Amino acid sequence: MDYSLLAGGKRLRPILVLAAAEAVKGDEQSAAKSMPFACAVEMIHTYSLIHDDLPAMDNDDYRRGILTNHKVFGDAMAILAGDGLLTHAFHVATDALKHGVPPERVLSVVTELSKYAGLSGMVGGQVDDMLGEQGVTSLEQLENIHLHKTSDLIAFSLRAGGHAAEASEKQLEAFGLFGRNVGLAFQIQDDILDLTGSADKLGKPVKSDERQEKVTYPFLIGLDESRKRVAELTKEANEALMKAGLAKPDRLIEISDYLLKRDH
Repeated sequence: MDYSLLAGGKRLRPILVLAAAEAVKGDEQSAAKSMPFACAVEMIHTYSLIHDDLPAMDNDDYRRGILTNHKVFGDAMAILAGDGLLTHAFHVATDALKHGVPPERVLSVVTELSKYAGLSGMVGGQVDDMLGEQGVTSLEQLENIHLHKTSDLIAFSLRAGGHAAEASEKQLEAFGLFGRNVGLAFQIQDDILDLTGSADKLGKPVKSDERQEKVTYPFLIGLDESRKRVAELTKEANEALMKAGLAKPDRLIEISDYLLKRDH
């Protein structure tokens, strides 16, 4: 569990939890209260990577610049490491009670975590991806996979930070829209970088989508249109935040702008 969890990475999801909490009232205290949620979502994300890399799934050898979990510890231990991270994430999330987050807000976060990470969210998106790898032909189908496989957990991260800071329903909705758009843009950018990036910067092999004959945004609409879509989604995400009455949305907007230009 530690091998994959502490291997590095962008830590995008936990950063979004903290930044969203800070954005509501503009104070660092709210961000500190959201730390258990930030840790929980990184555990969920890491478990998903361990399982995605398994031979029965994407069969990848490298992740975050090091050998994938199953390459070091074997398939069985990698499966159990993922199971352990998934289960422990919910335990860690409830620690927010000790940080002063109201019980009803903690319950909302745990409920949303099971939804966004589960059957109707990330896991469902992964299932659709596995079933549709050879048959996905439409942009609508591909977008639906990305929205669940990637965007849902990012949207959760923002809403979790919002709950920690006792955000209003309007602000939570804005966080959800921001997360949806940023998540989709993030995945399209991943598709682009798989074709144009370098293995050293990405920490994993490039052009793996081509080798596995996966349908991607560049495959369907080309690189230029894919880049244009990333820019459009980022703009819409930032506009949603600016209308939400947040005390300090600046950091989140800086993050979305950074992701727009990322090369790894």
